[in-house]
Amino acid sequence: MTTAAGRPALNVDDTDSTGHGSLTQLLTTGPFPEALRAAIKASRLSLDRIQHRLALRGVTISVATLSYWQSGRRRPERPESLEALRHLESVLGVPQSGLSALLGPPRPRGRRCRPTTMMPIDALWARRERVANLLSKVDTSSDLKLGRISQHDRIEISADGGQKSVWVRQILRAEQDGPDRWALVFETEESDVLPEIVNVRNCHLGRIARDHEANIMVAEMMFERPLARGETLIMEYQLVFPEGHAPKGNNTFARKFRLPVREYVIEVRFDETNLPSRVQQYSVPAGDETPSRRRNLTLDSGGGVHAVALGFGPGVFGIRWEWPNR
Repeated sequence: MTTAAGRPALNVDDTDSTGHGSLTQLLTTGPFPEALRAAIKASRLSLDRIQHRLALRGVTISVATLSYWQSGRRRPERPESLEALRHLESVLGVPQSGLSALLGPPRPRGRRCRPTTMMPIDALWARRERVANLLSKVDTSSDLKLGRISQHDRIEISADGGQKSVWVRQILRAEQDGPDRWALVFETEESDVLPEIVNVRNCHLGRIARDHEANIMVAEMMFERPLARGETLIMEYQLVFPEGHAPKGNNTFARKFRLPVREYVIEVRFDETNLPSRVQQYSVPAGDETPSRRRNLTLDSGGGVHAVALGFGPGVFGIRWEWPNR
């Protein structure tokens, strides 16, 4: 069977040459070399044919480089290599960013580890100094060791328009041995209290630092044990505001990503007695000050909307809404 473009259709149940899991599984969990090998095998294309098809797209890459990528001896890191990888995903018929999202943070080069140029955790926050001060009170050493596979946020809006709770489900992957916690940063507006963290799954609360004046909270979400390289973790928790203290939050909820996330799903559920007149998703790439992409969303029959971002980050992705004039 072939696709409309004449490319052999992928069999996502194929295993790679090492006998490891299906292509679908590897595109979710990685690591990158194994996922690439599985995708090449499923495409039934030789490296020479892949090189030829990339050349037709104006992409120059050697067979040796493709071989190094799938063996793990090298990986795409330079801008031109990442652009070639984007075309390679199309040639192999895998989802957009299906392979690039598995790369994780850049590896250090040279005999000595150079100082990282990765943006700090507080970089995307408006009140950076307040966030940085709270982060200094917890352990953030695991953050760069964790790849962001998937994140799902569900925000419940009360009848008065306040954000009464946020349910979070994350899938993380260890890029190195040893990560044992996730640093949660939460900021709210128009509330005199901070939320309580409840309904945790596959983790427990560690240290919590709060800035009540700025309504910012940082918390350690401790894993059950340190993760080994390549291991994945499904983590859940919920942020709940006390009755009568749900913040309006400028009618916006957004998630900040300093590292790329393979898949981000954001849901906002409104009370059916008070529905917004307009809802819009937006994104702000790192370095920009204003949203560069907007799209209007339509409420479903239950009074909710959702948006999906694939291969997003670094930057901010969110949903904003407007209430009818009364």
